[in-house]
Amino acid sequence: MAEYIEVERARAMSGLRLVLTPGVPGPWSEAAKSILYVKKLPYVKVRQELGGANRELLDWTSQASAPVMVWNEEWPRSLWNDQLYLAERLQPNPPLVPANLEDRVLMFGYANEICGANGFGWTKRLLIVRQGLANPDEAGRQLFTYLANKYGYDKAAAEAAPVRLVGILQALAARLELQRKRGSRFFIGDALTALDIYWATFAAMNNPMPDELCPLSPAFRRVYTNTDPAIKSATAPILLEHRDFIYHSYLELPLDF
Repeated sequence: MAEYIEVERARAMSGLRLVLTPGVPGPWSEAAKSILYVKKLPYVKVRQELGGANRELLDWTSQASAPVMVWNEEWPRSLWNDQLYLAERLQPNPPLVPANLEDRVLMFGYANEICGANGFGWTKRLLIVRQGLANPDEAGRQLFTYLANKYGYDKAAAEAAPVRLVGILQALAARLELQRKRGSRFFIGDALTALDIYWATFAAMNNPMPDELCPLSPAFRRVYTNTDPAIKSATAPILLEHRDFIYHSYLELPLDF
């Protein structure tokens, strides 16, 4: 089990600190952890309480969510692209952002479809919240009501979510197929980029790896595992093959929450 320190202690420290939610396999958090793992950047894990007030975190970072990346006395970075650029600056090698402009534009465009507002993670979360709000269990319904309020849940957007997810999955699969034809196993060019990491980590929200590699609680495995037939059909084998290739070749296994 990962070791965490409290916000008050972390705030007084220097170096790299990463705010995470213990026991929660959030894809934005797993992506941040994986980027630091690839770059061999040491960091301290800082506790964020799921559903809690997190007042100390709010005072420190002006928000109450995870992940947040903090380097020395610099401003806290709570956005995925800001976190990536901080990691690139602290450890340029191996580079995870392409030097070539066209490749860089492609990478961030596809990455936004995974990590950004209305992207894969955002949209899948809408489905999870919709399912949770229908949960007859009172404790579960309270949690999902909290998440709905926090993330601006919209019923119409949740109902449209499967179509949006299908489009993103099809675009990602088409990109990998194009790359495979030119002899590459990566989304962009011929080397690992952040986009490969983003898909590998966010894929858990659709198809988690086996428990021995991804030890999810039964509750998280249930809500993460896709049951929508259209989304299942759009999840081409090449997408899961790519997830497994990236994890087994570059990332830490088993996952540690």
